[in-house]
Amino acid sequence: MIHDPINAPPPEPERYELKSLPIHHFELARREFFRIFGGGLVIACFLEKGQAAQESGRGGAGFNQRLPQDIAAWLHIDEDGGVTVYTGKVEVGQNSRTALTQAVAEELHVSSGSIRMVMGDTDLTPFDMGTFGSRTTPTMSPQLRKAASAARNVLIDLAAQTWGTRRERLVAGEGEIRDPETQRAIAYKSLLKGQKLSRAIPSDDPLSPASHWTAMGNSLAKVDGKEFVTGKHTFPSDLKLPGMLFGKVLRPPSFGATLVSLDTRQAEAMTGVIVVHEGDFVGIAAPSEQAAERAIAAIQAEWKSVPQQSGKDLYEYLKKNAESQGDHDDRTPVSGSVESGLAAADQRLQATYTVAYIAHAPLEPRAAVAQWEDGKLMVWTGTQRPFGVRAELAQAFRIPEDHVRVRMPDMGSGYGGKHSGETAVEAARLARAVGRPVKLVWTREEEFSWAYFRPAGVLEVRSGVKQDGTITAWEFHNYNSGAAGIGTPYDIPNQRIEFHASKSPLRQGSYRGLAATANHFVRESHMDELAHTVKMDPLEFRLKNLKDPRLRGVFEAASTKFGWGKIRKRPAQGFGIAGGIEKGGYVATCAEVSVDGSSGQVKIVRVVTAFDCGAVVNPDQLRNQIEGATVMGIGGALFEAIEFEDGRILNGRFSRYRVPRFSDVPEIEVVLVDRKDLPSAGAGETPLVGLAPAVGNAIFDAVGIRLRSLPMAPNGINR
Repeated sequence: MIHDPINAPPPEPERYELKSLPIHHFELARREFFRIFGGGLVIACFLEKGQAAQESGRGGAGFNQRLPQDIAAWLHIDEDGGVTVYTGKVEVGQNSRTALTQAVAEELHVSSGSIRMVMGDTDLTPFDMGTFGSRTTPTMSPQLRKAASAARNVLIDLAAQTWGTRRERLVAGEGEIRDPETQRAIAYKSLLKGQKLSRAIPSDDPLSPASHWTAMGNSLAKVDGKEFVTGKHTFPSDLKLPGMLFGKVLRPPSFGATLVSLDTRQAEAMTGVIVVHEGDFVGIAAPSEQAAERAIAAIQAEWKSVPQQSGKDLYEYLKKNAESQGDHDDRTPVSGSVESGLAAADQRLQATYTVAYIAHAPLEPRAAVAQWEDGKLMVWTGTQRPFGVRAELAQAFRIPEDHVRVRMPDMGSGYGGKHSGETAVEAARLARAVGRPVKLVWTREEEFSWAYFRPAGVLEVRSGVKQDGTITAWEFHNYNSGAAGIGTPYDIPNQRIEFHASKSPLRQGSYRGLAATANHFVRESHMDELAHTVKMDPLEFRLKNLKDPRLRGVFEAASTKFGWGKIRKRPAQGFGIAGGIEKGGYVATCAEVSVDGSSGQVKIVRVVTAFDCGAVVNPDQLRNQIEGATVMGIGGALFEAIEFEDGRILNGRFSRYRVPRFSDVPEIEVVLVDRKDLPSAGAGETPLVGLAPAVGNAIFDAVGIRLRSLPMAPNGINR
């Protein structure tokens, strides 16, 4: 079989080894993985060898104890006064470089401009499981703050020793230690003179409370932002090395196709072209990308395809191939009796919803540059998991992991789609065969066809409600899409919630928000149906069944800003509301839509989102995240869907795969609920989940049609 990433095991972004943990930590890990990522999208399998002491924290005691405890692992103060900070997290457009810079500046008491962040370099940074799950803010930011605070205290101690005075009278600020009584001051760089800060980080070192923040809590402009807007920043696909060749890989015409015959003579006759044929791998290395394209096109290959599932029968297939016994979300165990709750209800509803596969469609496709030297491998690649890709490379080439270095230049987005390292492996295979550096950049068609997709799903709900609006029963089943966000935040005494894994006809994996988008769409759509069944206002109905004060707070904040219940409706105009909890964030979204009476086209006119993620680190950055999630959510809500038939993707290019356009963008208003009394949660995913159900509910309000499938209106609404 020819090289076929579609038939490889689905890439799971969260790989960890638990072999070195005490046995009681296995259950802690299992519960934490399930809580963050959902039961259908996580496989715990390995940790990079030799990295046990650097395992990144996940909130459990066992994990946190395994973080590097030496200040020098996290930061260094240079002789010129600059501060170099090391983190395995990566920048994929979410602006984590800026937020982490603010974290260090806050505790070290230096200017943000003096800080240089080294990110995602497996030779320089502490091990990190990856940049996913909205975990940078709640895990890495506190870790770097602790390191910076510890460094500040060491500097105060050094100054006290230098001056022969008590440390309690000294203060740190603006990159120096001062003695207010004598007016003496000494710069950090003068105290250290380039030496490493080789001291342990105290476990109980107090951090500055949010109410006292000076660097954090403010809208610092994007670090290196000028390089991005002027085109000076080098993305993975821009990299060049001396003597570098350009690579291409031969792809089968359909998933699972096997190679019957191969003729590479025309390609081999081209100037400078090298054909690489190793078992099931066939590739090209050429002096230019254009030459590589011509050479790969010149290869004569005959294939044998196998019949495969097509999209028209997808949902029936997922149900048929699902596990009979579902997995329960630990946060929402079976409680009460659904049957008793249904019997006590005045009204009962039952509905089925579906969610299509969608593509990540990153602006920058997968790219890698590989170079071998003395049996060691260096790869620059766009990935959310540098250490995971390092492990893949070491396994692929059967070399020790300390012979592999992965470096991640800030890349052009990932959305959960760049966890796996197939492009890095392909580039490295070509580079090893030709003895020169090789650059491989996937085409847009390759990105659409050979990457993995957000899982499709079938979701079923049975519910019961009393006439006064009290929900008495809730039964929820998700087939294949995933368990993230599956639990209901509403106060329902009788409930059963299950996720059922299923055999997927397409390669699937993580996507921004995971299954929380599907599960919120279904839950909040069904809540709207229940509200209309008992003739209650949708907001009033939710608040009646909701005790959580933070979720109530964002519903009230969004509805107030939106003017819920106070806007006078016009024909074919509708308003919808939805909300939920995911990854420590609380979101509520109100949407206004209009539906064209003749074409049935849906226009999202206005969106208001209120978001509570604890203490706000960077207000402008957070607004950007929420606005970006809103725009991205429009595609999955209204028109994004992968079309496939018999092992082929049918709409694998932007001319056929509809993503949001400028004309689709509504007026977007953001309400930030800044809770300085609470720890900061991540914001990269949660704001996405309220958009689709709010729009669907608004469509029903406008035209009285309940849409239960994502996307809801790829070709408008048939009335």
